[in-house]
Amino acid sequence: MKKTLLLNTALSELIAGLGHGDMVVIADAGLPIPAETRRIDLALCRDVPPFLETVRTVLSEMHVERAIIAEETSRHSPHIRAALAQMLPATPLEEVSHATLKELCRQARAVVRTGEFTPYANVILVAGVVF
Repeated sequence: MKKTLLLNTALSELIAGLGHGDMVVIADAGLPIPAETRRIDLALCRDVPPFLETVRTVLSEMHVERAIIAEETSRHSPHIRAALAQMLPATPLEEVSHATLKELCRQARAVVRTGEFTPYANVILVAGVVF
């Protein structure tokens, strides 16, 4: 029996099937998700589950070699940026424009939608390899 924090089958299967360099987006409820990108909707109601709790849980299951956020995050939601930097202390945190982040969502294996509505509470996690 799997003993992890993940209760969502779709999210658990996604993480189990990731390869090196695959991207997973964890997003607030307001991020537009491209039609061609798989959506894993975790939102139960407003702010449930919270963005940072979802990131923390995914990080407990996934090795991340790089993370990407919108450069606007520092200005509009500095607490989100600070929390991500703390959760990923040895992982490069690349900043791109919000428009670029939305384009990168097209290349992601999936977008995991949380119930949060905090501006720019979005991160792309790039899967690494555990050696």
